[in-house]
Formats: sequence, structure tokens, C-alpha cells
Amino acid sequence: MDHAVPAQAASAWAAPYTATYDALAERFRPIFRRIEAGAVERELGRILPHEPIRWLKEAGFGAARIPENEGGLGATLPELFALLIELAEADSNVPQAMRAHFGAVEDTLSARDLGRRARWLPRFAAGELVGSGFSESANNKLGSFETTLVTDGDRLLLNGTKFYSTGALFADWINFGAVQDGEVVSGLVSATGPGVTLLDDWKGFGQTLTGSGTTTFVDTPVDAADIYALSGRSKYRMAFFQLVHLATLSGIGRAATRDLVRSVATRTRTYTHAAGPSSSADPQVLQVVGQVRGLAFAAGAITLQGAAAAQRVYEIGQTGDVAAEDAEAVVSDIIVSQSQPVVAKLVLEATELLFDALGASATDRSKSLDRHWRNARTVSSHNPLIYKQRIVGDYAVNGTRPPAFWLAGQG
Repeated sequence: MDHAVPAQAASAWAAPYTATYDALAERFRPIFRRIEAGAVERELGRILPHEPIRWLKEAGFGAARIPENEGGLGATLPELFALLIELAEADSNVPQAMRAHFGAVEDTLSARDLGRRARWLPRFAAGELVGSGFSESANNKLGSFETTLVTDGDRLLLNGTKFYSTGALFADWINFGAVQDGEVVSGLVSATGPGVTLLDDWKGFGQTLTGSGTTTFVDTPVDAADIYALSGRSKYRMAFFQLVHLATLSGIGRAATRDLVRSVATRTRTYTHAAGPSSSADPQVLQVVGQVRGLAFAAGAITLQGAAAAQRVYEIGQTGDVAAEDAEAVVSDIIVSQSQPVVAKLVLEATELLFDALGASATDRSKSLDRHWRNARTVSSHNPLIYKQRIVGDYAVNGTRPPAFWLAGQG
């Protein structure tokens, strides 16, 4: 893992063809390389990526989408997702840990409530991050929450337990879902406020360092100005959140390719029945490398196509044409939904196939090559792929709109 990737292997990946992307990416690539350098150590030692996320925070990564005149970097959505792919190549835990943050930024950028924008964009531009507090794993009814937001005198108090609190351990704020006066609402609350407890008890076999454990709220005060109706979220929110998963998968594919290239380029052991004197001169081994790389490339290209669709929704939304924004959001959701099963299969195949080009030594735990498949399988298990295929089929045959919002619960 201490060998550099050959220069020619680092080029020819799918990327946004914009005049600004390379300069934007170069700002963060030194940090990505530092993150990659410690990825295996963190994986093997179960060391949460507090330090990598701090590096990104200090460099303004969390403000990538905020307009330059409001303190950010002014990235488009394709540029953001290309950055997330590069970050996921370095360590796939990190972009998933920041998923809720970038979703909160998009909701704020798309908000028609200018007060919300004025309240939160400066905080995001200053580096403050958001974690997730939506999902529950207990007995919440489908489409609702057990978590409640109640009025106590002149205070609003939040009470409940969340799981899959991805990124909350690294965040300044938590984006939560709760029931208030019988209605489902969302809001933001301090991650370090009274009554907030964050646990690192996520036990999945992949993406083990995303901080996706339990969060509890006990009489936690919430500012009334930070409560929002679900309808106040961005129209492309579902496509956006799934695109983060696709970017993470695409980065895993690139990381698997990178590690395969390093191993083949430096491997000296071979076999009497091999097709060449070394792995790097063995046409069968090189074919596997090419196949893995092609699978990873296709995953990234598909992801960026979905990002372009979400960008169109965002741009239309900025014009105030609600009907056109709604129509384009449906198209964006379908594009991303039909992409998810394909990208997942591409990357899962790539992360399994890489072992065909290597010897038994590749299964050495210290190399952690198995993490690529485990991470890809875990990301692919979010928002079951079979439902996405049904949604796309129903749209194609019957014109049925995709769901505007997805929640899990007791049926």
C-alpha cells in the first residue's frame, strides 16, 4: 500500500468537463492523499475519521456548493459529486459521513425562505457541519417517527432515539425528523446541546467508520426558527442523497482499481503456468486490470450523468418556475433510480474480480483489500435496489411518479 499509482493509471477517469473543476479539485487533492495514506490503518484499528473530516472542514470542503459571494466555492452539482468520488477513492467512509451535511446545504440553497438561507449559509461557509438524525430502528410507524417535538412553556423540546445517525459523531448540528402536533417536521439542533447522546455502536460489516450509530435526545431544546416542513426541502433531495451513495460506490471502484494496479505493478511472484514472466507482463492479468478499471469508469460516468440531472432541477428552481422544477425533479429521480442497481452491480463485480489477478497473499488481512467489497455491499444495501427497479418500471409503463420521500418503519 506504500507504492505510488503509476501516473498513467491516475488519468482517464470520468470527470466534469468544466473550466473550474481541475482548479477546484487541486485544492483538495493533497488532503485526499493524506486521507488515503491512513485509510487502512483506520480500517484495521477502527479509528473514526475525526482528523480527516477536520482537515476537510478547515479547507472549506463543506462549503463547496455555497456561492462564492456567500463565502463558498461555487461548485456545481457535477463538480461536487466528482469531488466526492475522489474523496471516496481515498476513504469511502468520509463522503458517507458528510452525506447529511451536503443534503442540508442543498435544502438551504433551494429554500424559498430567505431567512433560512441567511441564517444557515454563513454557518456552513464558516465550516460548521451537519449529521443525520432521521432514521429510527424501533417501532416508528411507516411514514412517521416516534421522536417528538413538544412545547414546554416557551421552549421546544426534542425527545427520541435515532439510528443510522450517519456523520452525527463528527458534526456541529444534527438534521432530525420528528412529530410536532401530529405533523412530521424536520429541523436542526446542536450536536452538543443538552440531552444529546451520540454512540458509536454501528455494527455493519462495511462502512464501519461512518459514525452511523445511535443518537438520543432527552428534553433537548430546539430553536423554533430551525423547524422546517418536509415540503421545504429541495425538490431533488431524493436524487441527491442517492447520488452520494453512487459517488461513494464509484470511489470504491476507483480505490479497488488503484490497489489492484499497485499490486500488479510491483508483484514479483508468478506461476509456472502463468501467461507471462511477471504479473505486469501477463496478458491475462492485464485483462483483469482492464476489466476492473472499465467497471469503475462506467460507475463514475453514470453517477456524473445523474448529477447533471440534479443540477438541471436546481437551476430551474432558482428561476422560481415551480411547475417546471417539479417535472424535472421527476426525471432526475428516475435517472438516479435506474442508475443505482447498475452502479452497484458494476462496483460489486469490480471489487470481487480484482482478486482474480492476484495470489492468495491478497487476502492478507493487513492489506484490507476485502474492505472494498464489504464497503460496496454495505452502501448498496441502503434503500433496497429492487424497489428502485420497480419504481422505474412503473414509471416507464404506467407513468407513475416516483415517491416524493422515503422513510422506513413498521408496516
